[in-house]
Amino acid sequence: MLFKRSTTSPAEPALPLGDNGAIVSLRDVEKSIPQGLGQLFLLRRITIDIRPGEFVSIMGPSGAGKSTLLHILGMHDAAWRGTYTLMGHPIHALSGKARSALQKRHIGFVFQSYHLLDDLTVYENIELPLSYRDVTTSDRQSIVADILDRFRIVGKKDLYPSQLSGGQQQLVGIARAVAASPSIILADEPTGNLHSSQAQEIMELFRQLNDQGTTIVQVTHSEANAAYGGRVIRLRDGLLEEPA
Repeated sequence: MLFKRSTTSPAEPALPLGDNGAIVSLRDVEKSIPQGLGQLFLLRRITIDIRPGEFVSIMGPSGAGKSTLLHILGMHDAAWRGTYTLMGHPIHALSGKARSALQKRHIGFVFQSYHLLDDLTVYENIELPLSYRDVTTSDRQSIVADILDRFRIVGKKDLYPSQLSGGQQQLVGIARAVAASPSIILADEPTGNLHSSQAQEIMELFRQLNDQGTTIVQVTHSEANAAYGGRVIRLRDGLLEEPA
């Protein structure tokens, strides 16, 4: 198997969960933006729970609020109402500094457009999230070496993003997200810029990560991609189409 538990990171206790056993709990989350004299709602009354080890797909037509919801989950957006609990932490009640610390520790994000830093090598891009944590230089080197080996990209470690294909860049993006052993990976249309064979390879990687216990939430338009997960949350016009 491509993925195995890394032995380079220190052992950690079991994840703290909310009272209902969920890693993520949203209650009546709403997001709106000014429009004329009123407000345009991007999300309305979103209430969902996501449990450890789930692979959840968020689906819906363009403009349904999928990416908006994902960015709230990833704490890239703080301008919303309602309650959001992540592993027992009340995100809605925390300061920006406290949210940022939780994001760096627990969230791995995979973007459609890769978002690799062009002036950093593959090695340096993967190492970057570890630099935000209290990880020694030697431990960072060990973790990155392990990730490069697990993703079979050792030979690419000194290349820059511009020297990689789209599929290779997304592979590095996922490797970067995994490097810090996040509690949950959020993926926004992770195969949107890839051809079909590359997309299948990326989705197989997500399936293997999930099989190893990583919680994954992806936004996708693809029913084929959604089939890799175990549950679909459908949005339309900012509302849940059915109970989530």
